[in-house]
Amino acid sequence: MLIRQTADSGGLDMLGPRRANPYENSNSLEFGFRARRFVHIRRLIEAIIAERGRAEILDLGGTETYWKIGADFIRENRGRLSFTMVNTEDQQVEDPSLFSFVAESASDPALFDGRQFDLVHSNSVIEHVGDWSNMEAFAANARRLAPRYYVQTPNYWFAYEPHFRFPGFQYLPKRVRAALLTRFALGFFQRIGSLEEARDIIHHHRLLSTREMAGLFPDAAIVHEKAFGLNKSIIAIRDRC
Repeated sequence: MLIRQTADSGGLDMLGPRRANPYENSNSLEFGFRARRFVHIRRLIEAIIAERGRAEILDLGGTETYWKIGADFIRENRGRLSFTMVNTEDQQVEDPSLFSFVAESASDPALFDGRQFDLVHSNSVIEHVGDWSNMEAFAANARRLAPRYYVQTPNYWFAYEPHFRFPGFQYLPKRVRAALLTRFALGFFQRIGSLEEARDIIHHHRLLSTREMAGLFPDAAIVHEKAFGLNKSIIAIRDRC
C-alpha cells in the first residue's frame, strides 16, 4: 500500500477506494473545527509579519487545499506570505505564486538541512508517520526548521476516533482494529481487502496523548482544542526561541 502524508485526510491518504472527505467541504463540522483552530496560526503569522514584513511557512505533510481555512486572511496578506509544503504524495500546485511543493518525508533528518523558515506548521500528520522514532524525527524537524511552530494532533484520550469515526476505536487491541477494517467501511476507509493492509493502516494511525506531545515538544506550550468540554485535540505551539 502507498502511504501519503497529507493534512487534508487527517494526515494520511492511500491509493485505493476511500470515502468522501469532509475536510474538502467548507460546510462540514470537521472543516469548522480546523477553521476555528486557525486563530492560533493567524496569531503566529501576524507576529512574524510584524517583525519581518513577510512570513515563510513550512507545512509538514500539508496541502494547498488545507489553507482554505484561512482564505480571507491569506488573500489580504498574499504579497507577504509563502508556503512550502512537504508531502510524500505528489501534488499539483494551483497557485505557484503563493505555494510550492517538495516531495519528501517530513521525518527525514536531512530535510532542508541548512535552511530556516519563519514558521513550521503541521495539522494531523505526526500520528501517521509510523514508529515512535519517526515521530521523534518529525518533531525534531519541526523544532529545528523555524523559531516558531504549530503542530496539531488528535487526542488519544478523546473517545471519538476521528479517522475511523468509531467511539473508542483506538483503545481496542490492534488485531481487533485490523479485523474490523476488513469487515466494515469505517471513517475515511472503505472495507479493506486484506489483513496485511489493515494492519499497515493501524500502524500509521497512532494517536498521541498530551504527555507524549509534551515529551516530543518540550519547548512548546501545549494547548487543547475543546469539544463538548473535553480535549479533542492537542496543539504544541512555540511562539519563538
